[in-house]
Amino acid sequence: MSTSKGKDVGEGSSSSSSSLVIVDDNNQQQHQQQQLAPVSRYESQKRRDWYTFGQYLRNQRPPLAISQCNSSHVLDFLRYLDQFGKTKVHLNGCGFFGQPEPPGPCTCPLKQAWGSLDALIGRLRAAYEENGGSSETNPFASGAIRIYLREIRDSQSKARGIPYKKKKKKNPTKTDEGA
Repeated sequence: MSTSKGKDVGEGSSSSSSSLVIVDDNNQQQHQQQQLAPVSRYESQKRRDWYTFGQYLRNQRPPLAISQCNSSHVLDFLRYLDQFGKTKVHLNGCGFFGQPEPPGPCTCPLKQAWGSLDALIGRLRAAYEENGGSSETNPFASGAIRIYLREIRDSQSKARGIPYKKKKKKNPTKTDEGA
């Protein structure tokens, strides 16, 4: 990288981009390279989810620390997220209940899809332990969360008329011919 380019940015600009000037100090260069290293989509989403859950806890009255969090707080968070959902979940009394492709609109609520919640809990479970939490006290790994997710999966599949069937693992000795 050209040093004159760095000097131009550092000397002629009052914007925050001046922090990108490369200095000969090895520690600063390593720190800068770590910040610029690309993060996987999963890691980025996990970070966002962890931050969002932390915000949710801080907005509680009284605010909660992650160390005070238990499975009931996680369940409340999942229910809170339903207001931002995009999946139509037909209620029992709806004429479209059980129809995979309803012919018209209805007033049934939009909720978070089961698959989204399941993936979210997986990311938060990992983030909890990466941020110093113990696997024994992980509120995202509790039985109550697994039961809640199973109930959501079952109710959403019934409401949409699509039975949920667990995928069978492929036998590694067989090969798919003609695929």
